[in-house]
Amino acid sequence: MAIMHWLSSLPNFSAYGTPGYLLVLLIALIPLGIGLYCGKRFDWYEVIISALFLFVMFDGANAPQMISLIGYVIYQTIIVTWYYHYRQQHNQSWVFYLVTLLTLIPLVIVKVSPAMVGHDSLLGFMGISYMTFRATGTAIETRDGMVKDFSWWTFVRFMLFMPTITSGPIDRYRRFAKDYKKVPDREKYMGLVQKGIKYLFLGLLYNFIIDHFFGAVWLPAAEAQAMQYAPHMSWWVVAVMYLYGMHLFFNFAGYSLFAVAFSYFMGVEAPMNFNKPFKSKNIKEFWNRWHMSLSFWFRDYIFMRFVFMATKKKWFKNRNVLSAIAYILDMTIMGFWHGVTWYYILYGFLHGIALAVCEWWGRFKRKHLKKMPHNKITNAIAIFVTFNFVMLTFLLFSGFLNTLWFKGARLL
Repeated sequence: MAIMHWLSSLPNFSAYGTPGYLLVLLIALIPLGIGLYCGKRFDWYEVIISALFLFVMFDGANAPQMISLIGYVIYQTIIVTWYYHYRQQHNQSWVFYLVTLLTLIPLVIVKVSPAMVGHDSLLGFMGISYMTFRATGTAIETRDGMVKDFSWWTFVRFMLFMPTITSGPIDRYRRFAKDYKKVPDREKYMGLVQKGIKYLFLGLLYNFIIDHFFGAVWLPAAEAQAMQYAPHMSWWVVAVMYLYGMHLFFNFAGYSLFAVAFSYFMGVEAPMNFNKPFKSKNIKEFWNRWHMSLSFWFRDYIFMRFVFMATKKKWFKNRNVLSAIAYILDMTIMGFWHGVTWYYILYGFLHGIALAVCEWWGRFKRKHLKKMPHNKITNAIAIFVTFNFVMLTFLLFSGFLNTLWFKGARLL
């Protein structure tokens, strides 16, 4: 209890929360950068610096989360390490399914606890979702025989990789381990540093300048105006829709750019999370540009596996029906992952329907509308429709409609 009291009394610093945090982290990584420039990776220096920054992220008010984090990493390391050694000799399906379930259980408990018991689970901590996807993904790729070489220590570093621990991107063990085993040559590392500097300044622009106006100035003002009409709709809700969508992008993309930048400074090529998503001409393209590490994880480990299993067991006679159901299942599960609330689940379901409709439209167009023009005007219309559908679902995702319709009514 005395230790917990001491930890709770310490100051806490959220990851990438202030420019000062970024500056201190940048300075702390200079020795590591010098080593990489000279062709050496200072492993223990990196461990110490990572541990210190993780400590200040999880001390203070987040001290209970620190205990949960430590226990969680030990738990996942034991499960995945055991399964890797088991898989070298055996390959029973029920063992794989059990291991997959065990890696997912902590996240399931954290996600359903608010709906079931009315408060957050004690097991929860910042980043548990992304860490669970890493652990489960490693177990799945081990089953597939894709993980040829496994080290429990590399796995721990993979799980606790400081730049990406709280908000992603979601990396894959094989790719991460490959980066760690091979120190980039000087030319490649300097290329990473140049890209990292670019992403760092772009993240500063996104997070601390543009998002300041969208998220801290304009959005609260629009929400306050919209609530004046609660529980009824008004044009202010439309303003909330677009402002929240922009806030979500610039805030999340800014954090992701910081994570990728510092990963590059540490000689690790973490995957990008965003690629100009609002230029998408359809919802399929959008999910290939938006939160890519998450959408690709769901594509590879849920959508593709469901399609493979359903095809193998002949659950559906029509391939088009199969793909439509797979899209809806995939995105609805993603909705549940965000939280067990009606608006998160409906958000995922609507995107699943949209992906199914998008695929149907593509087939219909190829078969019946071969002469349909494809030019700048049609592209602009497609981008406009996709953008506005995404904004509408982001309004749903924000939870503001839940506040407007249900909580706002109680205030009258």
